[in-house]
Amino acid sequence: MSTRPGSGSTHFQITGTAEESRAHGRAMRDAVPFEAHAGWTPEADRPDPVERVLAGNAGRQARLIPLRMQRMAESPFAFLRGSATVMAWDLARSPSIGHNVIIDGDAHINNFGLFRTPRQDVVFDLNDFDETLVGPWEWDLKRLTASINVAARENGVDAAGRERAVRSACAAYRTTMAGLWQVSPYDLWQLRSYASALHMDAPTRLNAEEKATIERTVERAMKRSHATMLAKMAEPAGKSYRFKVDPPILTQLDAAEKNHVIDGLGAYLQTIAGEWRMMLERYDVVDVAHRVVGVGSVGTRAYLVLMQSRALGDPLFIQVKEGIVPAAAPFVPPLPEPLRHQGRRVVHGQRLMQSSSDALLGWTTISGRDFYVRQMKQIRGSIPVDWLHGATFDFYAWCLGLLLARAHARTGDAALIAGYCGNSDKLDAAYASWAERYGSQTVADHAAFCAAISAGRVKTA
Repeated sequence: MSTRPGSGSTHFQITGTAEESRAHGRAMRDAVPFEAHAGWTPEADRPDPVERVLAGNAGRQARLIPLRMQRMAESPFAFLRGSATVMAWDLARSPSIGHNVIIDGDAHINNFGLFRTPRQDVVFDLNDFDETLVGPWEWDLKRLTASINVAARENGVDAAGRERAVRSACAAYRTTMAGLWQVSPYDLWQLRSYASALHMDAPTRLNAEEKATIERTVERAMKRSHATMLAKMAEPAGKSYRFKVDPPILTQLDAAEKNHVIDGLGAYLQTIAGEWRMMLERYDVVDVAHRVVGVGSVGTRAYLVLMQSRALGDPLFIQVKEGIVPAAAPFVPPLPEPLRHQGRRVVHGQRLMQSSSDALLGWTTISGRDFYVRQMKQIRGSIPVDWLHGATFDFYAWCLGLLLARAHARTGDAALIAGYCGNSDKLDAAYASWAERYGSQTVADHAAFCAAISAGRVKTA
C-alpha cells in the first residue's frame, strides 16, 4: 500500500530502504524549499472566518452554541482552539511535500497532557483525537507552532521569546525524527514519555523552581482518581449516587435519553478487549448526565456515565462523546468505509498515535449518531498554559515537538520526513516566521469575531 499523497489509506507500507527514503526526502527540498513554509498571506478568496465558525455550529445542540461562542471570544488562543475549521482551510493551501500520515488534526498546545496508562504509569502525550485523520504531517506541526505563538502572546512573551519557543518545538520534531528513522517498528511502539523524567533529556536547562512546577503537576496528577471525582461530582442517593447538577455544564437527562446512552454501551463493549469487557460487566450504571467539555467540542453530545461495582461499590466514570466530521475532512481523500463511523475513526487514530491508549477506549452508535467511549479521568492533568514563560515555555515546546514526531513516525516514513527536515535549523526558522505571521492572523480573526458579537451577528451566552 502506498504513501503517495492523496492515497487516503490508513495503513502505510514503506517501500525501499531507509536510506533511499532519506535521499528522497532530501531531494524534495528542491520542490518545496524550507523558505516556502515561512510565508503567510491570506488568499484573496479566503472565507470570512466568522462564517466558517458559524457553519461549524451545524448539528450541534442549539442551546449550547451561545456558550461555545462565548468561550471562543475569551481570547485569541481560545478562538484558535475552537476554530479548527478556519485553520483547516488555510492549511489546505499551504506548502506540503505530500507525505501523508495519521495526523492529530488539532495538535494545539492544550491537547497534550498527563494521563495514567493501564500499567498505572503517568505518561505525557497527545490526548485529544477528535480531529484525527490522514493528512500531511506539516498540518499538525503548523497547528502546534501557531498555538505556541498565540499562547506566548497571551503570556506577554515578546517576539524573540515566541520565536525561540517555536524553534524549540521544531528542533525537537526534527531531531527526534532523525533518531526515530533508525528505530525498529517494534521498539518504536514501546517508546513512552514518563512524566517523572521529562526534563532529563531536554536541551533547555530548567532551574529548581521550574522543575518543581512540573513535579507538582505530576504529583497532583497521581492523586486524581475515580474516587476523588466521585466526591466532587456526585452525591449519595440511597445506597447509590447521582450526579450533582451544575447547569449548563452538567445536566440531567430525561429517562428516554438516559436509556439510549445505556443501550449504546452494549454495542461499545464489543469494541474493547475481552478481558476489559469482563471487568466492565462487574459494574452497573447508576447515573448518566450530559457534560459540556472543552471549547471546540461545546455543543456536541457528551455524556458522563457513573458506574459502581456490585461487590465493593467503587466508582468508575465513563465518557461517551459524540464524534463529528473533522474540520480538515473536506480537504483530504475520504477514509475507508469502516472509519467513516466518526467514533471508530477517533479510536483508530488514538490507538495509532498515542504511546499507550486507554484500555477502555471504544465506540458505539446512539440514536443514529456516532460516539466514542473512554475512561473519564484517564487524562489526569496538564501544565497550565499561563505558567509558561522563558525557559519553561521553551522546554515545554520542545516536549511537544518530540511527542508529535514520535506520533507521526508510527504511521509515516520517518526516514523520508527526517531526510526532508535535515540537520540545520533552517526549517525551524521558517516555521517560526510562519507562526508569527499566522499568530497575527489569529489575533485579527479573533477581533473580527468579537466585532461580530458586538454587532449582534453572533450570539453568546
